Amino acid sequence: MRMSTLFVRTLREDPADAEVPSHRLLVRAGYIRRAAPGIYTWLPLGLAVLRKIEAIIRDEMNAIGAQEVSFPALLPREPYEATNRWTEYGDGIFRLKDRKDGDYLLGPTHEEMFTLLVKDMYGSYKDLPLSLYQIQTKYRDEARPRAGLLRGREFTMKDSYSFDVSDEGLEASYQRHRDAYVRIFDRLGFDYVIVKATAGAMGGSKSEEFLAKAEVGEDTYVRCTSCDYAANVEAVQVRPPAPVPYDDVPAAHAEATPDTPTIATLVDHLNAAFPREDRPWTAGDTLKNVLVMLKHPDGTREPLAIGVPGDREVDQKRLEGQLEPIEIEPMDEAEFAKHPALVKGYIGPGVLGEENKSGIRFLVDPRIAEGTRWVTGADIAGSHAIDVVAGRDFTPDGTIEAAEVRDGDPCPHCDGGILESARGIEMGHVFQLGRKYADALDLKVLDENGKLVTVTMGSYGIGVTRAVAAIAEDTLDDIGLCWPRDVAPADVHVVAAGKEEAVFAAAEELVAGLTAAGLEVIYDDRAGKISPGVKFKDAELIGVPTIVTVGRGVSDPDNRVIEVKDRRTGERQEVALAEAVDALAAIVRG
Repeated sequence: MRMSTLFVRTLREDPADAEVPSHRLLVRAGYIRRAAPGIYTWLPLGLAVLRKIEAIIRDEMNAIGAQEVSFPALLPREPYEATNRWTEYGDGIFRLKDRKDGDYLLGPTHEEMFTLLVKDMYGSYKDLPLSLYQIQTKYRDEARPRAGLLRGREFTMKDSYSFDVSDEGLEASYQRHRDAYVRIFDRLGFDYVIVKATAGAMGGSKSEEFLAKAEVGEDTYVRCTSCDYAANVEAVQVRPPAPVPYDDVPAAHAEATPDTPTIATLVDHLNAAFPREDRPWTAGDTLKNVLVMLKHPDGTREPLAIGVPGDREVDQKRLEGQLEPIEIEPMDEAEFAKHPALVKGYIGPGVLGEENKSGIRFLVDPRIAEGTRWVTGADIAGSHAIDVVAGRDFTPDGTIEAAEVRDGDPCPHCDGGILESARGIEMGHVFQLGRKYADALDLKVLDENGKLVTVTMGSYGIGVTRAVAAIAEDTLDDIGLCWPRDVAPADVHVVAAGKEEAVFAAAEELVAGLTAAGLEVIYDDRAGKISPGVKFKDAELIGVPTIVTVGRGVSDPDNRVIEVKDRRTGERQEVALAEAVDALAAIVRG
């Protein structure tokens, strides 16, 4: 790859639409170019990195016996209708019609197609277990594409599926894929964590995410300081308190609480007007009821009330994770007016619940367990009810994990541990799908007794284009990209620094030797007005792990040397030109 002819343009200024460092540098270094919001053109340097990531994934997938297939991106409606995902995806997919008015979509994921393919070709337990995978372009109509490759509308994904006769077989297939993912992400060279996750709209039971640790990540996860528990916040399950005896709790009583528009002002009023004997009132003693609207994929809308302790907010992502694919919207004034039993600012559980005055389904945080005692709205303007006991004075319709998770919360897995949070980028997700798609599409095989049984499935995805950004995000520095060697676009970046003919002749000689030794080389052979300073900045921006400068050091016939720089550490060493090919090959191959 000669810089004089390589299809690349480096930029000194950040692109105006770039939000995160990886996006800025991938554009500036000439790896990608924006075609439309969330859609990117891959240039030669970007494709070189992308193909190396794909090769690592193929290597490890093939090693566990998975076989590669390739489905079309343009898919018919019928399979997705059978699983109800044509409706469930709502506005999240690209839909189109052909000239005969037939419905199609651009594939967001391919569970249905894999299931139907196996159904078409296999019919016996002897054909299983089976694992198939593809690396293919996916399409999702993101409402807010952002952060370059991290959240796009067109992206490359590796998705694989396992097919087994029994749950025990699924567990073994799941573990093989999980182990393969560990090897893949170890080889990709970025820091990651494996966390418990929700299955969401995919369905299924056991689910784990592989998150690249990154401040710019959209996912928040927590880890216990005492045990190995780790989970996406959407999957954290609060350990509910044991039922509390309430025989000695006074009857609930409504009290005037004027001028208390916030939880803080309510607590101040309680401590002034109704002090407790044992301790002061806190925000955690109050029950806050939040109203939202659920927009179902078929377009129907439903109000929902969520009860959480007053010292916590409803976490939108946690709520969405519990209810996916339902969309969540705040309840507006028009909708509020349809429920005259609701008194804004003073809503209590007395009017909530499908069987009560409002008819609104009422779900509460697991902390609001039987016997717990609360201060909450009295359903009267300017009043709150005190000593309201769950299970005695109200019964919710169920529980929901929707309250925010905070640093310092107790670990749900061990005694004594506390949670601390961090951010990450979802790079891989493994699911035990079970029989959801096989049931919907009638995927059955004959077992060893000649009886038809439904196949059980696993689903395993990796964001391939997202991996480019995640690796860049984890390894870049103040001056440019800094690729791990296994995914870098080249092994060595040779810079001819000078105008002398001897410099270019020595650089040509070195490049020829490196190429003959099987190394991939970017060679900055640009002459004319391109200064050494510009070449050095480009080399640092592009981020190949080893940068070689061929300059004045080759002019001394008795001591011809080049400079070798480690892009990551900045360490430099002089190497004799005659020994350079062997020395660089040793560096590259470890």
